[in-house]
Amino acid sequence: MSATAAIWNSDPTHSEVTFKVKHLMISNVKGEFTSFSAQIDGENFESATISAKIDAASVYTNNNDRDTHLKSADFFEVEKYPELSFVSTGIKKIDDEEYKLTGDLTIKGITKPITLDVEFGGYMKDPYGNEKAGFSLSGKLNRKDYGLNWNAALETGGVLVSDEVKLAAEVQFVKA
Repeated sequence: MSATAAIWNSDPTHSEVTFKVKHLMISNVKGEFTSFSAQIDGENFESATISAKIDAASVYTNNNDRDTHLKSADFFEVEKYPELSFVSTGIKKIDDEEYKLTGDLTIKGITKPITLDVEFGGYMKDPYGNEKAGFSLSGKLNRKDYGLNWNAALETGGVLVSDEVKLAAEVQFVKA
């Protein structure tokens, strides 16, 4: 990559990483990671390398007991695995706004490929003259693929927490 290649860094005040998991198999519980960073390394989005790092201990579900449980060895085991990470392996343009982003997601030291749907919101200059780019991402994963195995059987059949986790992110990048 040339020395003039662009670097875009996530703007934490205009970005979020969230997830939803079925609880009791009847409704979704939403959570988020409050501390993360992402970077696009390259001028052209289609050929850039995209990476992200998420502070596992920043998981927040609006319930202290649940958050403590998620940080434990039953789930993220944050003391041993403090970071979740993503590194892109490819980007496929579907049309002017839609892309498929593939990459390697690492949770609890386990790396698996994942494909995310990406909607490109466009470029804009903010009131301070900074170049910005906006993206919406969505996808899903099976949490057991990453060693997040804890669950409880229900008397009525089924389980307390679904294996499928829906992911969503709104990320605004600022050109460095």
